[in-house]
Amino acid sequence: MMHHQAIHLVKRICREVIGLDNTKASSILRLPFLLAAQYGIHEIVKEILDSFPDAITFVDEENHTAFHLAVMYRHEKVFKVMHQRSGQYKFLLSLLPDNDGNNMLHLVGYKARQQRLDFSSGAVLQMQRELQWFKVVEKFVLPQERKSKNCDGKTPLQIFIEEHKELMAYEGQWMMGMATSCTVAASLIATVVFAAAITVPGGSTVDGFPIFSKKKAFIVFAISDGLALVSALSTVLSFLSIFTSRYAVIDYLYALPMRLIIGLLALFLSVITMMTAFSATLYLVFSKENALILIPVATLACLPVALFATLQLPPLLNMIKSTYGPSIFSQ
Repeated sequence: MMHHQAIHLVKRICREVIGLDNTKASSILRLPFLLAAQYGIHEIVKEILDSFPDAITFVDEENHTAFHLAVMYRHEKVFKVMHQRSGQYKFLLSLLPDNDGNNMLHLVGYKARQQRLDFSSGAVLQMQRELQWFKVVEKFVLPQERKSKNCDGKTPLQIFIEEHKELMAYEGQWMMGMATSCTVAASLIATVVFAAAITVPGGSTVDGFPIFSKKKAFIVFAISDGLALVSALSTVLSFLSIFTSRYAVIDYLYALPMRLIIGLLALFLSVITMMTAFSATLYLVFSKENALILIPVATLACLPVALFATLQLPPLLNMIKSTYGPSIFSQ
């Protein structure tokens, strides 16, 4: 209710202001418009633009337009509103340099404010989000602006690399630590399921055939054990590729997140199939005494799977969404 009342109040104020002469209306709307762009309040930006289209040319003391502020503070919704409303001013606004000679691509090259990095929605890897912003703005500006230099003689790409060195190093260490932990877990799973495949439940006959080979639970065990081994080895290989990566800037956009996604999905599958094989083994061994033993066994087997899903699935889904989901324009 408060949100809708605030939007209604903004509309009423805009209707009153645009009734004034152009100079006075500009002086009244300039500061609210630029502050709304800086703080990501896209509703106010949209209402002021709808009521007073010339607001798109407003600049602050450092010659930053609302377009520049949306890029600097990483406000996707404000950027989308400005992109839709800019029309013929689109390329002119992107070319407009600030007091330091930075165009829009230079500004997106600077590291985002820390609160925006921490609050980045759907992005497990902050470096990936920063690269996504850079790529979006790079398509937006004219080709010659991609290599233009500011007052310090730096191109946008040089600024981006210099500003994000620490973030790249931090996330590289984080990924290597995660890869190490997951590789150890996957190796343990692979060892266990390989040993279980050799020493089948119930043992074998003199001819070497498993005693329970004709039972359905044994088929479940064999399939799930094989899947667990394959997925565990896939996890190890996927995370090993992270260790051997060159960790170039562009790798943080798709290559490294893709390897993390594949590794975590394979690890999740290996945990599920390992616990399925474990449940099938216990059922085969103890079902003669009490067939209902499958119920508590299956319940207990679900606990580690549920724990893994609770702790690891949300960041995994966010990573998938950030890597393969809609672009910044679609948010």
